[in-house]
Amino acid sequence: MMPGTIERIFSGRWIAGPSISDALREAKKAQRYGIVPIVNYLGEAYKDKKSVERTIRIYIKAIDTLKARKLSFNISLKPSQLGILVDKGYCSKNYSRIVAYARKRGVFVWLDMEESSLVQDTIDLYEGEIRKGGVGICIQSYLKRSDSDIDRITKIRGSVIRLVKGAYSAGTDTAYNDRKDVTANYYKLMDKLFKRGHTFTIGTHDDKIIRKALSLNRIHKRDVTYAMLRGIRNDYLIKLAESGHKTTMYLPFGEEWISYSYRRLREAGHLSLLIRSLFGPSVKEL
Repeated sequence: MMPGTIERIFSGRWIAGPSISDALREAKKAQRYGIVPIVNYLGEAYKDKKSVERTIRIYIKAIDTLKARKLSFNISLKPSQLGILVDKGYCSKNYSRIVAYARKRGVFVWLDMEESSLVQDTIDLYEGEIRKGGVGICIQSYLKRSDSDIDRITKIRGSVIRLVKGAYSAGTDTAYNDRKDVTANYYKLMDKLFKRGHTFTIGTHDDKIIRKALSLNRIHKRDVTYAMLRGIRNDYLIKLAESGHKTTMYLPFGEEWISYSYRRLREAGHLSLLIRSLFGPSVKEL
């Protein structure tokens, strides 16, 4: 369990709280503003089936709980919490199991992208479910291979991409380590999505990128959603929603908050936003 002060800081800003009831409470708040939450159960890098099976049970319970309240929401899964480090075939079965369950209940399922060594396996998982619908994948602009990955994925009918900068690290042979290069690649990949994609999500807190996306969409007329992390720029996301744009908010819950929070803190491009989200008065609460 999260200790007192830390629990109030992290659970109150970036993370809904440790339980499904916390996720439900915050999802209801988001929906009041027209923001669709992307519910993610925290946990990663599992190497035992017991932890994986527990995760599956919690996701299924979360789907049932939120659907019972007639909420509109997505869920987001990490391959490493579904057993990809245990066995790829085992992970694939678990992913398909949750996706099938979610489809029957009209819940869209995102597949999160993790560290660079898992990218190809993650894409393989996703490609196995695209044509059945109701699934999307996260692509990170810090990875050099993402350009060709977008080319490959957008050729498949029904594919949906959520473009983010990425909060992991990798060597210079596979990744851009300078934040300016990561941002430049984001613009390049976003432009490609507007030209080749149909339905996709722009995941960023960067004003300039969002303004550029809004401008591009006036030309290309795509089905675009704007996504942000909970607690970073609630005010801006609400403004976008109130202006009639489709919006989503990444809404994590669970007790394994340390790895998630550490990645957010060490992501240099977000550091000032993160500090402001913790202590600044300008962030509008949901």
